[in-house]
Amino acid sequence: MEASLELVSTSSAKPIGTLKHVSPSSTVKEIKKEINKLKKSYKPERIELRLEAKGKGLKDDSTLQSSGVQGRLFIKDLGPQIGWKTVFLVEYAGPLVVYLWMYQRPWLFFGDGAAEQPMTITAHIAAGCWTFHYVKRLLETLFVHRFSHATMPLANLFRNSAYYWLFTAYVAYHINHPLYTSPGSNQVYGGLAAFILCELGNLSIHLALRNLRPAGTTVRKIPVATGNPFTWLFSFVSCPNYTYEFGSWLSFTIMTQCLPAGIFALAGMYQMTVWAIGKHRAYKKEFPNYPRNRKSIIPFLL
Repeated sequence: MEASLELVSTSSAKPIGTLKHVSPSSTVKEIKKEINKLKKSYKPERIELRLEAKGKGLKDDSTLQSSGVQGRLFIKDLGPQIGWKTVFLVEYAGPLVVYLWMYQRPWLFFGDGAAEQPMTITAHIAAGCWTFHYVKRLLETLFVHRFSHATMPLANLFRNSAYYWLFTAYVAYHINHPLYTSPGSNQVYGGLAAFILCELGNLSIHLALRNLRPAGTTVRKIPVATGNPFTWLFSFVSCPNYTYEFGSWLSFTIMTQCLPAGIFALAGMYQMTVWAIGKHRAYKKEFPNYPRNRKSIIPFLL
C-alpha cells in the first residue's frame, strides 16, 4: 500500500517536505532520486537517509519495508562529494611523486651537493619497491577495484592524502639521506623477497575480490580461496589483502632497517585492523554460514 513519507533534516530537525504515494518496495536509492526531484539541492550522491537523526545510514539497495521505515526519514547532507576512484588516484599518485622527488635528494631537504654523493644499493632497491607498490595501486584503481559506493566526502581527500604524502616524505627523507646506512645484504635481499611475495599476495586477493562482484552491481558474497595459492589465506582471515599489505611494509622495514618505515607500517596496521574488524563483523552478520574459524586480519589471533 502506498503512503506518504515525511522528510526531516538532521541538522535543523525541521521537515523539509513530503513524498506522496511512496511504495514500501521502493529502494533507498529510488527515494534519493525522488528527494532530488522535490529539492534540487539534495543530490542523491551527497545525502544519507536514516531512520533516526543520529542513526546509521540506510543502504541504497535496501527497500523501505526491509529497512523498517515508518512514514518518516531523516536526511543527512554529507557535503561536497568526490568519486572514490579519483580519491584513490590522488592518494596513490602523491606518494609516488613525493618519494621519487626525495630520491633525487633535492637541495631543499638535503642541502647543496647531496645529489652528487653516493647512494647505497638499498636506497635504490627501496625506491624501486616504493614505486612498484604505488604503481600497482594506481593500476588496481583503474582496472581492478569495483567500488560499492560511487563517492565519498571531499574533505576526506585532504585527510587521506596528507597521511600518505607526509608519511612518504618522512620515510623517503631518512632512506635517501646521504648519512643513511644499509643493513647487511642477507637482510636486504631477504626483506626484498618477502616484500615481493606480499605484493603478489595483495594483488591476488584484490583480483579474487573483484571476481566476487559483477560489474555495475553491489553484490556481496563470501570470499573464498581459489586455485591461486596466495588466496589460501582466505581460509584463515576475512581481509587477507590487509594482511599482505602489512606484510609488505614490515618486509620493507626489515629490508631498509629504517625506523620511520616501521612507524608507517604500524600506523597502517592499526588502521587496517580497525577496517578488518568492521568488515569481519559485517560478514558474520550478513552471512549466517560464514566460516567460524576465520579471524579478521591475523591468522589464529585477531
